[in-house]
Amino acid sequence: MGRSRVLPQTNTQKITFATNPADLLGDLEHQAMDAVSGHAQGAMALSPQQQRAIAEFEMALLTAQAIDYHAGALDAGGAAGGPTELARKTKPAFFIGINDPLGGNPLGTPFTPMIFTLFGGWTIQPESDTNSGEHARGRRASIARGEALFNSKPINITGVAGLNDELNLAVIPGTCGTCHDSPNVGNHSLAVALNIGVGDLDNSLDVSYLPVFTLQDKTTGEIKTTTDPGRALITGSWKDVGKVKGPILRGLAARAPYFHNGSAASLSDVLDFYEKRFNIGFTAQEREDLIAFLNAL
Repeated sequence: MGRSRVLPQTNTQKITFATNPADLLGDLEHQAMDAVSGHAQGAMALSPQQQRAIAEFEMALLTAQAIDYHAGALDAGGAAGGPTELARKTKPAFFIGINDPLGGNPLGTPFTPMIFTLFGGWTIQPESDTNSGEHARGRRASIARGEALFNSKPINITGVAGLNDELNLAVIPGTCGTCHDSPNVGNHSLAVALNIGVGDLDNSLDVSYLPVFTLQDKTTGEIKTTTDPGRALITGSWKDVGKVKGPILRGLAARAPYFHNGSAASLSDVLDFYEKRFNIGFTAQEREDLIAFLNAL
């Protein structure tokens, strides 16, 4: 493949700090062209101008929850939730590697676990707030507590392929933001595929409805069974078996079922998985607050 950055499987470009956003625009243009000629079976190819127009439109899209049925508008009462506020954000402008916790920030800026700073204004809702009733104030306080938990609840990360093995660390002290590090968005700012075990046959999720693949390393003879080979289908690398890209957390409430294979029917099921996987130690109140927060993104 030489020095080319073109990926042979898709003819798209690897997204990097040095080449972004031109690389992403190029990939979206290529995707648009393939969608028209492939999915839509278009008789005519898109012109370069049409490809660029589609890509620029896609780059302008934002996804965020606007209203919580209990708390009301998510940008009311001193909060900064919702799509309008997200569109106004200019600082910090996103770049590949922003706030990476493992030294991948190209600017060298230290990682901060304070990923989300949307609902601090709801930490204390004054009784004089006549725009919301007692129930709404309670929900807003729960969302604010959930945001604080997301930023601070300790998680001892173990056995995650793509993290523990790459860093040669049996335990990585982290938080939710270790993998969802982009400020106020919650995706991983680097294209790091991880295997947290969602496709494993022995995890706490019900994956019995999925096919089972038996794979063998041609070099060592090791055998793995999984419901999803993951990134290994692209790279052919044994260490990539089961690895997938984590999702952006914005608009999460509208995207059930969860995980890449749909094995978690609700956010409660998601927390159950993480609790059993990493022995986090959520209290009942913490679960309620964290779910309220995730539903407000």
